[in-house]
Amino acid sequence: MSITIFYETHALTEDNEAGNATGWLPGRLSAAGRGFARALGERYAAADIAAVFVSDLARAVETAAIAFPDTLLPVHRDARLRECNYGTLNGMPVTQLAAVRAQHLDEPFPAGESYREVVARTRGFLRELAAAWDGRGVLLISYSANRWALDCLLNGADLAALIEAPFGWQEGWRYVLPAGWAGDERVTTGASPT
Repeated sequence: MSITIFYETHALTEDNEAGNATGWLPGRLSAAGRGFARALGERYAAADIAAVFVSDLARAVETAAIAFPDTLLPVHRDARLRECNYGTLNGMPVTQLAAVRAQHLDEPFPAGESYREVVARTRGFLRELAAAWDGRGVLLISYSANRWALDCLLNGADLAALIEAPFGWQEGWRYVLPAGWAGDERVTTGASPT
C-alpha cells in the first residue's frame, strides 16, 4: 500500500506581503492569510486524511489552527518540517534570498543550514511517515524548501534546478509515498495539484 500526501504551504504572512523571507523566524499570518487558511480547511473538509503534520514555526501552526479549528483530526507539530534556516539572514528581503539561494545548495547559510540539509531532515520525516501511516492520507503544512525536498525524494527532481526556479504557488500538491519507503529510492509518480 502507500500513503497519500496532500501538501500545502502555510497561508500568506505579513512577511510575504512585505517581501521578506522569514526562514526560522516565527512569522504571522496577514488578514488575507487568515482567509486563505480558512479556505485551506474548506478544501480538505471532505478529503480522506487521517492526520495533519505541520511545522512547529508559528505561521504554519497558525495556518493549521485556523484551517482545522474544531476537528477531531489530529494535528502533529514536527520541527523537521521547518523552512530552510537562513541563519543570520532570516527575515532578509526575498530579492536578496533569490540572489544567493544557489550558493547554499550544499553550503549552509551563515549560522544556518543548506538546502541539502532540508532534504535530509525531510527524508527522516518521510521514513517515519512511511512506517506508521500505511494506507492513509495525510496533510502536510510546510514551506517551499520542504516541497522541493519532496520533489527530490519522491520524484527524482534536481534540487539545484528547483532552487533556481521561481516558486510556483498553487492550491496544494499531491504525492504518493510507498509504504516502508526507506529513503533511498525515487518514485516516478509525479506531483500534481489537488
